[in-house]
Amino acid sequence: MNYSVDERYNSVVIALKGNVMGGPDGAKLHDTLHELREQGKKNVVVDLAKTKFMNSSGLGMLISGMTTMRNAGGDLRLANVADRIQSLLVITKLITVFKHYDSVEAAAKSYEDEPPQSANG
Repeated sequence: MNYSVDERYNSVVIALKGNVMGGPDGAKLHDTLHELREQGKKNVVVDLAKTKFMNSSGLGMLISGMTTMRNAGGDLRLANVADRIQSLLVITKLITVFKHYDSVEAAAKSYEDEPPQSANG
């Protein structure tokens, strides 16, 4: 898995590419998210347009990232979720946990329309 980090639309967009399977890549992404949080950047959009495959470790990586951002008063939202990955989210019932959008633009705009809730509710 590779990823790029870009700031657009008052959000940080992380575009994942390839197979998302946790491991060393997950640790690297975890570090990136913590750096963003320390910089006060808490609204993250993960673009899955170029993600080919995701396993349970990859899902865990996204859940961990979402928790990190929500605990900081932000959120991690998904964009361009392919059918194969959407099926995985439905089966695991995580589709109800993640906010997901058809495009990066829609996901980023959602932060204006629906700001993240604090970790306390």
